[in-house]
Amino acid sequence: MRTLTCLLVVSLLSLPALAQDGGAAPAAAAPEAATFIATLDEHWMKRDNAESQKAIDEAIKNGLIAYPQDYGILWRAARYRWWIADGLTEEKTKRAKAKAGWDYAERAIKVKSDGAEAKYFLAINIGAYSQAVGILTALGEGLEGKFVENLDYAIKNNESFDRYGARTAKGRYYWELPWPKRDLKKSKEELQKSIDKHPEHLRNYYFLAATLLKDGDAKGAKATNDKALNGDASYDPPEAARVKAWARTQAAEIDKELK
Repeated sequence: MRTLTCLLVVSLLSLPALAQDGGAAPAAAAPEAATFIATLDEHWMKRDNAESQKAIDEAIKNGLIAYPQDYGILWRAARYRWWIADGLTEEKTKRAKAKAGWDYAERAIKVKSDGAEAKYFLAINIGAYSQAVGILTALGEGLEGKFVENLDYAIKNNESFDRYGARTAKGRYYWELPWPKRDLKKSKEELQKSIDKHPEHLRNYYFLAATLLKDGDAKGAKATNDKALNGDASYDPPEAARVKAWARTQAAEIDKELK
């Protein structure tokens, strides 16, 4: 009898642990936040690939279930939603993606009020949202102040972030504004500041070419747009592919002006 009791105890101890309410064993702990961040950064450089897009979406979803207030995951979620919005032209979808990025950035700022990364992505998501609804509508909704405030904060506190991306965005902002607020001189100045620091970044040449074209310098626009068309894509292949596609369309517009 004593032997039988010992065997029963050993058998019970060898069973998987059960929850006190009789349920299944506890689920395995979620990976650390750093694991989700590593996944987001790894796939960022392949973000035009369907498999990487799926991996990013899953890392954002699962990462924020496990760590809903992780600053690093939140601003990277804002980054990815901006990227999707940036490549869209259809108003409704572009607006929705940009607003989702905007929301992620605001959540990140609630976690870290001085986070320059989150403020930068808040600004450029607002910019993408404004493009979707129309610049005049965005101005009427008072979005300009929020865009400029957060972009200027990023310039002041982490200017070099995203290849001086805040300077790039500021240069495009001065181009996008309707007359009489448009300032092509300032647009050129801001874009040149970014080019001086990161001459490999093709978006700057594409934007600068547009500014030069609007300023009546079609020859300068062609030379600058050609830098976007012919530049090395290795610094960021998905970004470069997108810009080169835009530059091909812009090249046709420039050629019309040169005829």
